[in-house]
Amino acid sequence: MRLWSISPEYLDVKGLVANWREGLLARKVLLGKTKGYRNHPQLIRFRAADDPISAIDNYLGFVLEEGLSRGYRFDSSKINKVSSEKAMKVTKGQIDYEFSHLLNKLKDRDPERYNRLKDVQKIKANRFFAIVPGELETWEKLDNR
Repeated sequence: MRLWSISPEYLDVKGLVANWREGLLARKVLLGKTKGYRNHPQLIRFRAADDPISAIDNYLGFVLEEGLSRGYRFDSSKINKVSSEKAMKVTKGQIDYEFSHLLNKLKDRDPERYNRLKDVQKIKANRFFAIVPGELETWEKLDNR
C-alpha cells in the first residue's frame, strides 16, 4: 500500500488508479471493515488525525479530483466530501523520497512521463498535506532501516 504524499498530478495511470484503490482500502481499514493491513505503516499518520475518516476522505478527495480531471471513472460516492479538515503535515524529506521513488518506477513504466518530471525542482504535495522541514517520516518503510 502506498498513500502518496506527493501531488497526484505526478502519478502515471497505474500509479493514480492504485493510489485511489489503496486509499479506499485504507479507508476500510480505518473503519474497521477489513482484517488485513491493520498495522500498515502508511496508516500511522491518518490514525493520528483527530478524525481519521475525515482525514482519509479529504486526502482521497484530491486523488479523486485528479482522476476525474483525466477522465477516469472514480466513484465519488465511496468517500464523504469534507473540506474543513486542516491539512496534515508531511516532511520535505518524505516528499523528496517519494518523488525519487516515483521517478524510479516511471523509468520503465512510463518513460515519457519520467522525462517530463525528471527535472522538476519544486515538488508539490497532495494538497491535503502541508510540507514542513524534516527528514524522511519515521513511518516510511525502507528495506535498509
